[in-house]
Amino acid sequence: MNAEVERIKKKFTLPHLFQSSEYNVWVDFSIVAAQYKPVDLGQGCPNYLPGAFIVDTLTDVSESMDSAILHEARGAGHLRLVNALSGLYSRFCNRKIDPEREVMITCGAYEALYSSIVGNVEVGDEVIIIEPFFDCYEPLVQLCGGKIRFIPLRNTSKNGVFSSSSDWKLDEDELRGLFNEKTKMIILNSPMNPIGKVFNRKELTFIAELCIKYNVMVISDEVYEWLVYEPTQHVRIASLPGMFERTITIGSSGKAFCVTGWKCGWAYGSAQLIANAQVVHSINTNSYITPIQEAVALCVEREIARFDSPECWFKVLPKDVKPKRDYFIKALIEAGFKPICPEGGFFIVADWSALESKMDLQNETSEFKDINMAKWMVKNINLLAIPPSVFYSANSKHLGLNLIRFCFFKTDETLSAAVECLQKLKNF
Repeated sequence: MNAEVERIKKKFTLPHLFQSSEYNVWVDFSIVAAQYKPVDLGQGCPNYLPGAFIVDTLTDVSESMDSAILHEARGAGHLRLVNALSGLYSRFCNRKIDPEREVMITCGAYEALYSSIVGNVEVGDEVIIIEPFFDCYEPLVQLCGGKIRFIPLRNTSKNGVFSSSSDWKLDEDELRGLFNEKTKMIILNSPMNPIGKVFNRKELTFIAELCIKYNVMVISDEVYEWLVYEPTQHVRIASLPGMFERTITIGSSGKAFCVTGWKCGWAYGSAQLIANAQVVHSINTNSYITPIQEAVALCVEREIARFDSPECWFKVLPKDVKPKRDYFIKALIEAGFKPICPEGGFFIVADWSALESKMDLQNETSEFKDINMAKWMVKNINLLAIPPSVFYSANSKHLGLNLIRFCFFKTDETLSAAVECLQKLKNF
């Protein structure tokens, strides 16, 4: 029997090109969380209700007997929603976005990324990925047979206590050297998970000039677009001259309205690029849940109507979340961490190397010490965070080993409990 099992394993083992993604941090730490029940600052899920109007919108839709809402929407997206998104983003892109040809609704931003990458990358195409990166980018490019060219952000901060995500920069010469005639795509994430960097206009203009010179398209993952903290401003690369035609921008209702369970995402961009993504979408999920699309459309329409008002949800949200960021930054510094203050998003990455002498990691089994440190925290101070080495390529994992990622988009009670956990470090 053992020989038969080995024969099966040999034939059906994970294909070589996916083996770099065989470890799944979300599965691993979900098991750890279920076992120890720690204070959870791991995955990026708010643990409190969003604005009441958002919840009420879905309730209203669910009670509707409109037959158009009870049946499958058009594959590219419910017309009410694509029209609403066209109205929202046209104001930022200096052009009228065609709702029926330049907007696509997907099963979460994850599927928008999947369809956009798989629909536009072919075998042998080179794709530039900036490190650290959301961990699905790498396997999606591998799925297409693309060749990945990685480039890490460099921490230029001289501050001994903490740094800003704005201090993390691309080396322009290094980036320029990656572009060539084989380059098909660069994947951009701004605001960036996990660092929280928001690429400024100067940085985006440099990237745009290279893309135009080498005829390269951009996947711009902007799911945290409404979580940008003053005085930082979010600039969409698709709004720069010559860039709408070569950019697909990814958005998310889960991040925009704090309803991650709705799993409604979208992509907008030039008709040609969206058409390629739509082919993949049509043979994958084809159509997303119509009542959820209707609810998101109503939410977007509401915010368009009051966009210039201080009551607009997109303005209220970052103002509500920023104090949580500042509170937890202070707690991390007091506990001995060196945090990176994010300009956007809802994660704080912190350097824990000054605390390493307090932690006995010998009983943990990972080859990566940030994973061992994260598990040590769960078991010894009852606090769950995510190890950032998973956001780096194999050759760059050393850049994340002294870091740890916390989600601060939680209730005040949860953050207070997390601070109490951090204070336990004084006893080690």
